[in-house]
Amino acid sequence: MVDESNGNATPIGLYDRPRSRDVTGIEIVAVALSLLWLLGTVVFFLVLEPRSESINSLQFIMTMLAIFMPVAMIWVAAMAARSSRVMREEGQRLNAAVEALRQSYMAQAQGSSRVGLEPTISKKLDEIAAAQRKTETAIAMFSTSRETHAARAPVTETVAVPIVDEEDQGLLALGTSAEDLAPPLPHSDLIRAMHFPETAEDQDGFNALRKALRDRQASQLIQAAQDVLTLLSQDGIYMDDLRPDLARPEIWRLFAEGIRGREIAALGGVRDRSSLALAAGRMKQDPIFRDAAHHFLRRFDKTIVEFEKTASDSELTSMSETRTARAFMLLGRVAGIFD
Repeated sequence: MVDESNGNATPIGLYDRPRSRDVTGIEIVAVALSLLWLLGTVVFFLVLEPRSESINSLQFIMTMLAIFMPVAMIWVAAMAARSSRVMREEGQRLNAAVEALRQSYMAQAQGSSRVGLEPTISKKLDEIAAAQRKTETAIAMFSTSRETHAARAPVTETVAVPIVDEEDQGLLALGTSAEDLAPPLPHSDLIRAMHFPETAEDQDGFNALRKALRDRQASQLIQAAQDVLTLLSQDGIYMDDLRPDLARPEIWRLFAEGIRGREIAALGGVRDRSSLALAAGRMKQDPIFRDAAHHFLRRFDKTIVEFEKTASDSELTSMSETRTARAFMLLGRVAGIFD
């Protein structure tokens, strides 16, 4: 796992549209130079140059060009300098994205090696290949209802529980992994991790992300969400730009219970036509994006089923406002699981 001491060095808050200041030093310098030039022209034409009785049109045009052409050149240079600065910041942003993805894979490999597992990039590629072969199965799964009521019904059969001496409680059955013994991930940490860190200085977001990556099911959802958010950002689709209509907690509970169709149509609250069109086109034309989207939808579906059992209405509402939930609303509507 990533060390706590270097959390600030991993800028994963990359799914927010870059924000630039409205007025920078470049504009201030351009304004100062423009005012200085205009002041100089006023001094020259009104004080130093003798006034002529007659001014023809050509002389007037040449005078205006002499006054305003340098001002225009100053602002052209200012705009070019600002564009160069924006390009440099965007380059740094892309470098940070590549570094964040690299550290994410390294953190997963290091954390898995401590518990005896060895998931590698090749294993992830195998999972994506398997997801491609099961695309039709995934669509069919979302169009049908799961019978979860029976799973929630009280069990009437008596189950024999082996009696273990208190002194022997430290002994584990063969095959028990350390992940099975770890305490469940708190809902607050899962919700914060699903939103991803805002900036490189968002220490709370990084701490929640580390905890989520130690949890087996949560880490699968976070990695799948990170993949689709990165792919969507390539088309200029940012979750912070979307303002979906938030569904009531009861609708999320119906979805977790396996209800499909018009009863849960409120979950597809994304109304941005350009984002829907871009995502739908990418879903049809790009098999990598399609596989990543279906894999993410499956992981979100499994996570919400477990999350809803113990989550309060306020926690469901907070979860629906995360970037991961917004990606689910967008891709779910494109995939047609709310129809």
